[in-house]
Amino acid sequence: MKFHLLYIFFFASTSGLFSQSLTQKITKAYAVFEQDAQLRYGLSSLTVLNSKTGEVLFSKNADMGLAPASTLKTITSATAYQILGKEFRWETALGYTGSITNGVLRGDLILKGSGDPTLGSNRYSQSKPDVLLAKWVNALKTAGIKKIDGRVIVDDSLFGTQTVPLGWIWQDIGNYYGAGATSASWRENEFGLVFKAGNEPGDKTQLIRTEPAIANLTIINEVTTGKAGSGDNVYAYSSPYSDIVYLRGTYGLDLQKTIKASIPDPALVLASELQGYLQMSGIPSQNKASTARQINAQGQKSPQALKIISLYQSPSLSQVVYWLNQKSLNLYAENLLKTLALNQGKDAGFEEGVQVIKEYWASKGIDHNSLNVLDGSGLSPENRITTKTMAKILQLVKSEPWFGSFYESLPLYNNMKMKSGSIRNVLCYTGYEESKQGTPLVFTFITNNYNGSTSDIKQKMFKVLDSLK
Repeated sequence: MKFHLLYIFFFASTSGLFSQSLTQKITKAYAVFEQDAQLRYGLSSLTVLNSKTGEVLFSKNADMGLAPASTLKTITSATAYQILGKEFRWETALGYTGSITNGVLRGDLILKGSGDPTLGSNRYSQSKPDVLLAKWVNALKTAGIKKIDGRVIVDDSLFGTQTVPLGWIWQDIGNYYGAGATSASWRENEFGLVFKAGNEPGDKTQLIRTEPAIANLTIINEVTTGKAGSGDNVYAYSSPYSDIVYLRGTYGLDLQKTIKASIPDPALVLASELQGYLQMSGIPSQNKASTARQINAQGQKSPQALKIISLYQSPSLSQVVYWLNQKSLNLYAENLLKTLALNQGKDAGFEEGVQVIKEYWASKGIDHNSLNVLDGSGLSPENRITTKTMAKILQLVKSEPWFGSFYESLPLYNNMKMKSGSIRNVLCYTGYEESKQGTPLVFTFITNNYNGSTSDIKQKMFKVLDSLK
């Protein structure tokens, strides 16, 4: 009996020492970090919790609202898991109006977007452009359609016409990571730009081609050649539904890279590609391809009742979240945000989606005022969240049946499973770690307004995170 009591006392005492030792390690590492010259005018916060019990092991500036950048995607994707379920799939319908007479469709062919951000993505075998276009052509042939007298229309009305959240900046919107959230996405709403550098720094560059070719889009190339080793400093400037794109910045003398820009009107590109593919497959149509937005802008009502000839289901939510977090895909996060709003009976707006997220986590005890955001991806520099809130949400989801899929979606940085986030002078990390003592941890580490190089502050943040191991 005495032996067992001594053992219990020893175990409890050493467990406390281990916990204290871990906290002391983190405290010491963070104290060095916050005194660094790169943070002289900056702000930083770190919260570390026991991911099993929720016990706070370290917390500094935990209630300070800071820009979370792409670490916000963890909250968006976790909320989607909770509300939509890991097997949720978007469904895209192909149908027609009118009637089919002797192989001629006397009506419109309509592809109705449902919000699937993976439509035309090369990340999944089922969603590749050629696979989907072939599927839709086969559906027409099965239905006996050999010619279309009406229009080829992509219905992009479900999410409304606002594709870009409040707070996104002009320098971001035209680039691939600033692609708008549309209910009829295509090729992840981005296209490639193939350049040829000049002979010397300062020379004009040549835009060889776009991938894919996009009709009726004027591209004005103002990009000059940068010195060797300067890399990609090309920015595309355009707005949603625009027919003109300006390219500015520099393209390194020795660079061989396809630059990605956002497609201003993805639904129109999809409609045009579908019409062209049908034409090549022997199913001609005479009228110009169009979208529901264009038709509504002309004062007409886009067709509603469809005779469905093909239904396509997206990859599952767990497959979507995997790439969302692995590659930090803003488009996926924003489409999920709008889908959450629709799922809860609200309008498909960004504000409504944010409201759904706030309401859900408020029901779990999270103060909604600690989650002051404008989007689902973290691209807006106006977003504010506390490390306490983000860490607590990640701690709460660890007990969910879908947690394994969520955990798998997190990238591996510094040999730790965590999501990173970065915008101008903002660097953040949030994720999970198990200490050498066996304590399971969840953490959120945010730094705003640092000076100097991002690579330097990153290594200093990694050094603090090493104290969790």
